[in-house]
Amino acid sequence: MTLAETLHAGHGAPAYLLALALTLALAAALTPRHWWRRPTARGAAVLGGGTWALGALLLAALPLAPLIAAPDAVVEPPRTLAAGQAYRVHRDLNVRAQAGVGAARVTVIAAGALVTPTGERDGDWWRIRYGAAPQRLGWASSLWLRQATEP
Repeated sequence: MTLAETLHAGHGAPAYLLALALTLALAAALTPRHWWRRPTARGAAVLGGGTWALGALLLAALPLAPLIAAPDAVVEPPRTLAAGQAYRVHRDLNVRAQAGVGAARVTVIAAGALVTPTGERDGDWWRIRYGAAPQRLGWASSLWLRQATEP
């Protein structure tokens, strides 16, 4: 792990610990010894301000771009709609009259049930066929659907 990765891990906590150590070293070298014989508000201000300033400088000086998306991160391909292919309901699914969470809920399909998309879509919302004969139509969020072959 590089120094930059170490400092950015855990929301910058290692950067501020390093800044505290640097502040203590600089304060010991650059301030009069009698300042540190007993705890005072001035000493706390020097340690707090120095730690904050040096920690912020350390985080600002290190590049964040390589740390945001790790090279081995798995990027899911965009979901494609396969009309006529069966999909399994991942969790209880609200079927709506129109696409969108503001539309009236028609029914709730239990997790594990199979539904079939018609091919119509509106963003992440798919129009589906559900139920036994006669099948009914409704709109469902594709985020709650998995291919029937997925575990």
